[in-house]
Amino acid sequence: MIAFQSRAWKVVKPLMGRLFSQTPGRNSLIEVFQENGVRSVTLADTRTRNSLSLQMLRELQEAVSEEDPSLRCIILQAQGKVFSGGHNLKELTGREGRSHHQTVFNECTHLMLTLQRLPVPVVAKVNGVAAAAGCQLVASCDIAIASQGSSFSTPGANVGIFCSTPGIPLVRCVPRKVSAHMLLTGLSITAEEALRAGLVSKVVPEEELDSEVQKAVDAILHKSRSVIALGKKFMYKQMEMGIEDAYRFHIPKQEQVLPRVLQLVQITNVGIPQDTHAQLSTEDFP
Repeated sequence: MIAFQSRAWKVVKPLMGRLFSQTPGRNSLIEVFQENGVRSVTLADTRTRNSLSLQMLRELQEAVSEEDPSLRCIILQAQGKVFSGGHNLKELTGREGRSHHQTVFNECTHLMLTLQRLPVPVVAKVNGVAAAAGCQLVASCDIAIASQGSSFSTPGANVGIFCSTPGIPLVRCVPRKVSAHMLLTGLSITAEEALRAGLVSKVVPEEELDSEVQKAVDAILHKSRSVIALGKKFMYKQMEMGIEDAYRFHIPKQEQVLPRVLQLVQITNVGIPQDTHAQLSTEDFP
């Protein structure tokens, strides 16, 4: 069972899976539904263009961080035609004060790093505008699948706030000239341009978006949970290294893990069994 009650979440609608929303007192800005190992987290604050307000950031952090051994994949999606318009600028005025601004940015950084450090893949399902910190959110996910009508931008300079933090994952996803063009001009790029640049993984017609995301999720579900966790951890770890250091880091770890995996593999056409995760740990790649 997923233990959302410990974080002040509750069931709001009976379904075959589980649908959660925050308890009364403050309306939740997201919806969370989990079924068959897949957790769908939906930004549901269309009134503010799904802005990454402090409340939204904290709710997203809770939703993606909730531990569940059956969890295999997380999908981030949004209601409406705006995936996210970025930070809520009403929270970044002089009246709110520098301390509040720092809290917002700290929470945002925490969420973006969490997405990378989670042991399960995070898939961004984008159908609309992803701007500023919304673009940052897409860039921070492991996989991003977008509809053809989606667009991506970092327009902060247009309103006097350079998109410094959105640029951090952006420049790690796309070539320098593309990121510089986005950050310095504030102009948006189309989904196809984002695909060519490497910001998104796939682009499909809007009517095929659900099926394309499901295809990716199904492929993940057919893999060993711990093999994916180990692989994701190593993938990001070695990206921080030079190529020679990456090979030196990888080979000893592979020598430690591979014999244990092979011991678990039955000599069949199935290959590595799904329950391999019970025998391995992400500690194999510290």
